[in-house]
Amino acid sequence: MFKPAVLLRRYKRFLADIRLADGREITVHCPNTGSMRNCVVAGSPCWYSDSESKTRKYPQTLELVTTPGGHLAGINTARANELVRQALVDGVITELTGYGSCLREQVYGCERSRIDFLLRDHAQDGRDCYVEVKSVTLMEAEGEGYFPDAVSERGSKHLRELMGAVAQGQRAVLLFCVQHTGIRRVSPADHIDATYGKTLREAQAAGVEVMAYGAVIDPERSLLVLRQPVPVVV
Repeated sequence: MFKPAVLLRRYKRFLADIRLADGREITVHCPNTGSMRNCVVAGSPCWYSDSESKTRKYPQTLELVTTPGGHLAGINTARANELVRQALVDGVITELTGYGSCLREQVYGCERSRIDFLLRDHAQDGRDCYVEVKSVTLMEAEGEGYFPDAVSERGSKHLRELMGAVAQGQRAVLLFCVQHTGIRRVSPADHIDATYGKTLREAQAAGVEVMAYGAVIDPERSLLVLRQPVPVVV
């Protein structure tokens, strides 16, 4: 369940201060390794979850924020994989239907990465399908989403691994999970990480499929689900 608050500040990458409805100010965990560029607005509405854990130093987690343009963004990057998992189960991602099994966090590739999802046992396609998920929350112009929001050598590494899977005769997919209600299309953020943009284009040319799906975000109903495809402009 998402609970309302007011965002005061985000700092030290993994911490944020918020003001609760009763006026108390608390520090919460901020589960986002990126810059959260264009997502942090001091004094804006936000929503958090409460694990009610007695052992966690920060039992509350920042989940949703209000962007400068008034849109909502899901900044908990750990939720991206769960959103995709549920979408796979529900058949929302039509390009990835028909597989009999779905494995998570499987080690693969020359650089020993962990793939987010390994789909197997397709009814017609004998190839395995490697699916790497990336969460997108950066919007710079209205409707224009970008990834990454900070230089990401890890992101380029994952693209190289996907190219390796294609070279071995398997299917490979880069799936952008768009957790931002204002983003209408996604592009590589060349102005932030030119290497990532170059590697992404090389990956697509090598046969890596690039797709994006957007989330419906409704904090009043604690609703956060993937629903619709979003164009990717590479």
